[in-house]
Amino acid sequence: MAKFEIVMPKLGESIIQATIIRWLKAVGETIHEDDSIVDIATDKVDSEIPSPVEGILTKVFYEEGDIVPVGKVIAVIETGIDGINENNDEVSPRESETEVSPTQERLMITKKPAFARFYSPLVKTIAGKENITVAELDSIQGSGSGGRVNKNDLLNYIKSKTEKQETPVIAASTVAIPISVAGDQIVEMDRIRRLIADHMVMSKQVSPHVTSFIEADVTNIVNWRNRMKDGFLKRENEKFTFMPVFVEAAAKALIDFPGVNASVEGYSMILRKNINIGMATSLPNGNLIVPVIKNADQKNLRGLALLVNDLANRARQNKLLPDEIQGGTFTITNLGTFGSITGTPIINQPQVAILGLGVIQKKPVVLETPQGDVIAIRHRIILSLTYDHRVVDGALGGMYLQRITKYLEEFDIRQTV
Repeated sequence: MAKFEIVMPKLGESIIQATIIRWLKAVGETIHEDDSIVDIATDKVDSEIPSPVEGILTKVFYEEGDIVPVGKVIAVIETGIDGINENNDEVSPRESETEVSPTQERLMITKKPAFARFYSPLVKTIAGKENITVAELDSIQGSGSGGRVNKNDLLNYIKSKTEKQETPVIAASTVAIPISVAGDQIVEMDRIRRLIADHMVMSKQVSPHVTSFIEADVTNIVNWRNRMKDGFLKRENEKFTFMPVFVEAAAKALIDFPGVNASVEGYSMILRKNINIGMATSLPNGNLIVPVIKNADQKNLRGLALLVNDLANRARQNKLLPDEIQGGTFTITNLGTFGSITGTPIINQPQVAILGLGVIQKKPVVLETPQGDVIAIRHRIILSLTYDHRVVDGALGGMYLQRITKYLEEFDIRQTV
């Protein structure tokens, strides 16, 4: 009998760990090739790990809910075929790990690891000196690769914690505490909603949010789309929405103002080389996910339209790959989908800005003509830009909004898709 090790796969360039959601096979159960063995989750994306071999599942090393580093052995299948990935009789998760300390090995093979994710020795040392508990450390939202907590994340947390401790406590009698009464329904947040909640709270704590607004005339775009959409649908079997037009304009403006396509690390600003635009997408269960259009500035309108539709459709079907929600440098959220005129979206960390699209409305507008001012019916939209005031001030935010408006109002209606 040969033993075949099932390892936690690397599902994306920035993915360093995944959570075991549910074992689909039990120890002792016969496994057929391509049978799904376990459900795993990375950030907001759930995936299944299939078996590449046929055999019997003899060992699992982690329980449901455990967070496992990429490359770790999570299970063993006895194949009954000699010469396939043979190992010693005793197989443990540490056999696939290289260049780790005994302490790290110990953490990795426990059923409930002491730390829910990886931390550098420096971060652990600072946490120990500052009496930061494991639970506190695990609750900090990281700005490093794959959400990893770095030194600056920890120092910012410690500073924020100290400031809160020094702030006078409001008398308990003045604080309204929600109390459930008969007839109230208490609904526990699911895993995705908890991730969203934590991420939104963290963003408001980390970044001083400022929102600026501008109104754009998109009449030419609306008329152009009305002419193009039927032919696009017939040719591509896809709807042509307004989103690719806004993505194109946003990407062009980011080239002009790279300070908006950035991140903050301590007192340094990282100007991102790539323009990767996240597209906030509502899911059928009411949650939200942000698939990313990589290198959006390098794609034409047709390519953007097909990619926007593909990402949105697969997001709603829970078929996105983990890497497709990673690496965003700027985000767009369509508030107008549900009729909102405008809004003040929360920054998607570690980015420094997010663009909100209001509903497109017909409005009476005063236009200047050679014959004098006239009132005309025009299609208008309010754009809102929420930005991190640590690095984006009102002037930069305002100029960025002006530039998007310019690209929208000067849209080339002669082009085809």
